[in-house]
Amino acid sequence: MPALACCVDAAVAPPGHAFAGDSSLPASPFPGLPPATITTAADNSHWSPSLSSDLYRIDAWGGPYFTVNSSGNVAVRPHGTATLPHQEIDLLKIVKKVSDSKPECGLGLQLPLIVRLPDVLKDRLESLQGAFDLAIRSHDYGSHYQGVYPVKCNQDRFVVEDIVKFGSPFRFGLEAGSKPELLLAMSCLCKGHPDALLICNGFKDLEYISLALFARKLALNTVIVLEQEEELDLVVDFSQKLGVRPVIGVRAKLKTKHSGHFGSTSGEKGKFGLTTTQILRVVKKLDKLGMLDCFQLLHFHIGSQIPSTALLADGVSEASQIYCELVRLGAHMKVIDIGGGLGIDYDGSKSSDSEISVSYGLEEYASAVVRTVRNVCERRSVKHPVICSESGRALVSHHSVLIFEAISSSACDDAPPMSAFEHQYFIEGLTDEARADYLNLSAAAIRGEYEACLTYADLLKQRSVEQFKEGSVGIEQLATVDGFCDMFSKAIGASDAVRTYHVNLSVFTSIPDFWGIGQTFPIVPIHRLDQRPAVRGVLSDLTCDSDGKIDKFIGGGSSLPLHELEGDGGNNGGGQKYYLGMFLGGAYQEALGGVHNLFGGPSIVRVSQSDGPHSFAVTGAVSGPSCGDVLRVMQHEPELMFETLKHRAEECGQGDDGGMASAAVATSLARSFHNMPYLVSASSCSLTAMNNHGFYYCSEDDYGDIVADSAGAAAPVGEEEQWSYCCA
Repeated sequence: MPALACCVDAAVAPPGHAFAGDSSLPASPFPGLPPATITTAADNSHWSPSLSSDLYRIDAWGGPYFTVNSSGNVAVRPHGTATLPHQEIDLLKIVKKVSDSKPECGLGLQLPLIVRLPDVLKDRLESLQGAFDLAIRSHDYGSHYQGVYPVKCNQDRFVVEDIVKFGSPFRFGLEAGSKPELLLAMSCLCKGHPDALLICNGFKDLEYISLALFARKLALNTVIVLEQEEELDLVVDFSQKLGVRPVIGVRAKLKTKHSGHFGSTSGEKGKFGLTTTQILRVVKKLDKLGMLDCFQLLHFHIGSQIPSTALLADGVSEASQIYCELVRLGAHMKVIDIGGGLGIDYDGSKSSDSEISVSYGLEEYASAVVRTVRNVCERRSVKHPVICSESGRALVSHHSVLIFEAISSSACDDAPPMSAFEHQYFIEGLTDEARADYLNLSAAAIRGEYEACLTYADLLKQRSVEQFKEGSVGIEQLATVDGFCDMFSKAIGASDAVRTYHVNLSVFTSIPDFWGIGQTFPIVPIHRLDQRPAVRGVLSDLTCDSDGKIDKFIGGGSSLPLHELEGDGGNNGGGQKYYLGMFLGGAYQEALGGVHNLFGGPSIVRVSQSDGPHSFAVTGAVSGPSCGDVLRVMQHEPELMFETLKHRAEECGQGDDGGMASAAVATSLARSFHNMPYLVSASSCSLTAMNNHGFYYCSEDDYGDIVADSAGAAAPVGEEEQWSYCCA
């Protein structure tokens, strides 16, 4: 057995226990084998932030809002292309500000964390409006653009209020698809432009329609869009009872559709809308009732993530013909609503062949729409309509960043060396068949037949497993066989070098579209980008579910370039924490996320660009749902649960110092109910949990800083204290 003896005796640790990064391994276990690949520290001498930007395609999918700064951290450019160098916001500084304890002048919030960037949201809205304004001027269009935001994309109060505020100069409105969405839209638009549209989509009952008609009585520019022909009777009957003249639109079920998941709601067999036959019946009924003047809007939706302007123009052309026909039939048409579909380039490829990319920008999109509507209307001698779009994904995706920690990674453990006697004992414990596999493996290695090596290594593994199941070998021998075979795979380049990084996150809660429909988002380390990533990894979340992992990434990769964790990842008070960011997730993810394994949502902060010395101000912050909060979602009563456990602690703590012990247990239990469900580093475990209802807020006019106690009371602090407003 000279070959195996060479392999084991020359190694400091037995095979399988310390191969990765163990320089004590022999150059080759057998003559003829190439030297084993040794993982060493990454060479950063020829690495730079710009190379990391290229590696992760940050400029491609993130431009003009995200970049890598000279420190190797991801930075936000809050005003897009108009951002000045001193206005860039370092994401790592935000994380430090938010996660540091209050004595350290932080907010003491726990990760995962959503960073909202209202300046980015404002720039997206202004860029969309600017693209249509440019197209209208370029094509000599005879009307204007007036968009609406579909609140289903992100119903967060501050997101919707920001859009109404930022969009007021452009008469920007809202779209609702359910009764609660309609209620919030009505409330928010009371502070918007009086001409802003309130588009009422979705399936409707009498209560929904009554709310929409009440909105019209409140002087809101409300349009009830018929999704089903039967809804017309409800609109007519109740509007007559209320004495309200309704404005009515219809959603047309076009023949045009695009393939793929996002196009499944379009086409003549789509879920929503009326056929041309049904639209004609609506026209006749309204004409008979003397209400044809109420018919003023045509709506359609080709599908989300429209991949190309050619497909877009095809659908807009079909809808424009229907619009002109409705004008010919006597309807008082004013608005053509092109729906959603303005896509996001999630992977930076600018490809029309990908479901996560599009081959156009905002200006090309707007130009295609305006040009097509104008051409059809000119041919039909029809007055140019107001153009409305429901571009939600394109508005809110960029303004939100999800940040989470990698807390550990899978790696081989060091093990004590195996003596020649222990090695000989291991060989003698193999069955005759396993020993034959070993001899064949040795011979194949010497001959340089690497494919045969893998075959014999697999056979040796299988026979050893069978022997282990029979109880004839111990776990130490099984581990040595596994390590021995893995060393051969590594030596010939056939081993899987992808590591698993365990992240403090729930995929089901924070990135549900990845789990549900396989949607990929850009995921990037937000720091250390001045260092070369040394390993590749997949991400595994905290849930007890095999689907709780991320193993598909933009660009089609099944792993992500990552850095080695330093120390223990900083989760036991030592080493540096490793932060990752998921970008372009501002649409849908929060509303779709559930509480699988009772993991609630992330903490949330609003960060605005400031002209102070630190470039940003935290204008709002709230801790994520506590354990008690997510228990209430499932109808549990945390207060009663606490009393039950406290009583049990008192019963079990009787005796010497029992009172003190039970009191300590009760305190610990109370803290657990009030803390978030996610993992906490050892250095933070002694901190008192912040009440989930505590909300940090300050005026965006002066970015004054605040101090909030657990009851939510706030006191302003001067501008010069922005960086340390939590320090009393």
